[in-house]
Amino acid sequence: MNACCQAASSRKSPTWTRRVRGVFVWIAPSAMLALAPKCPACLAAYVMLWSGLGLSLSAATYLRWSLLSLSAAALLYLIAERLHRLRVNFNYFKKGD
Repeated sequence: MNACCQAASSRKSPTWTRRVRGVFVWIAPSAMLALAPKCPACLAAYVMLWSGLGLSLSAATYLRWSLLSLSAAALLYLIAERLHRLRVNFNYFKKGD
C-alpha cells in the first residue's frame, strides 16, 4: 500500500455535529443579510420591541451597517476558506497522478 492510499484511508468522515455546524455557519450570516431591516428606524423599532432599549437613529444606522458588514465579512471568509480547501485538495490529488 502506498502513502497516497494510507493518507486517504486515514481521513475521518465528518460527524453529525460537524455537518450541522457546517450548515449553520453558512446559514447564520446569510440569514442576517436577508432579514436585516432596510431602514435604521425599523432596526431601532425592532430593538425597542425585543429588548426594551431605545436606540437613536444615528446609533441604529451604525448598528445596521456594522451588522451588514460583519455578515458580509463572514461570508467572504467562508468563501475564501472553502476555495483554499478545494485548492489544497486539488493539489493533493494532482500530485498523486
